[in-house]
Amino acid sequence: MTYLRPNFRHPDLPTNELGYTKKNYEGSLSTLCAGCGHDSISAAIVQACFELSIEPHKVAKLSGIGCSSKTPTYFLGNSHGFNSVHGRMPSVVTGANMANRDLIYIGVSGDGDTASIGMGQFVHAVRRSLNMTYIVENNGCYGLTKGQDSATADVGSKSKKGDANPFEGIDLAALALQLGASFVARSFSGDKEQLIPLLKAAIKHPGFAFIDVISPCVTFNNNPGSTKSYEFVRDHLQATGTVDFVPMRKEITTSYSAGTSQEVTLHDGSVIHLHKIDDKLDIHNRRSALDLIQEYKSESKILTGLLYMDKEPTDLHETIGTVHKPLRSLQEKELCPGNNVLQNINASFR
Repeated sequence: MTYLRPNFRHPDLPTNELGYTKKNYEGSLSTLCAGCGHDSISAAIVQACFELSIEPHKVAKLSGIGCSSKTPTYFLGNSHGFNSVHGRMPSVVTGANMANRDLIYIGVSGDGDTASIGMGQFVHAVRRSLNMTYIVENNGCYGLTKGQDSATADVGSKSKKGDANPFEGIDLAALALQLGASFVARSFSGDKEQLIPLLKAAIKHPGFAFIDVISPCVTFNNNPGSTKSYEFVRDHLQATGTVDFVPMRKEITTSYSAGTSQEVTLHDGSVIHLHKIDDKLDIHNRRSALDLIQEYKSESKILTGLLYMDKEPTDLHETIGTVHKPLRSLQEKELCPGNNVLQNINASFR
């Protein structure tokens, strides 16, 4: 048995607009447990970036500590990457984003990395509307330390040992909505048809895009009684509707059955089309999304799909008025304009 990925690829593999195949977006071979939902998320990110024809060197992928935070190694091997300290990924990506606003930032975290030690950093990244895609690979347990309940474990959910969690779980999607995230979605690692278009839409969204992905831990939290197991999630999913992401210049060819739908055009001309199953949801209304999340939760159902999207988002650079040129490329003359400029600035405060 070998753990080496063969270098050979079929010469007629499909290519994107850049002439790249999916091989150009792959990373190292995964060392996670066989069947881990995190690997499905990595595969979805590879597919999303391939379909968007993103140049890999224009992506920065960042993470903290945990099983989920290992996954950037397994996708976009030709991109910039930084594996930071436990719970501190948001501050690292903030610094990188301030230094070079031209990169596409993808942050990968876990329910422990975000909802416990990293909670303070997470909330400020949301409220500042940092321009990034923030993905939480949510399995409700601490896989690296043998399966203890995490802060997102649902009350009453049973661990592998059979103990029921006595504490109310933190709903990160609802929290992101309350804190002002301009794009909020939830998905399931086993539903690539839903997850891939959500990832594409999040990457293209200008502002803070948050996706909470339920990703079962096959080793410690895939047992009967767990509300984050494959069986429970599949039996209790309720999608907001079918989501299509259509890049600029491509015709919409999907056929929709009778029902309500919403179409949102992004700044670059790309289109998100949501064919809604539940007409109670208005994806441009935070209160609508929060109410529907709570309603389905009371019925022991998990609401997935696109939950909220701001039609006119702003990001941190726009809010604080940074220069359009990346800070990393500014020269000494631009950073130190001279004594006359300093005197004029001082005079303006008198």
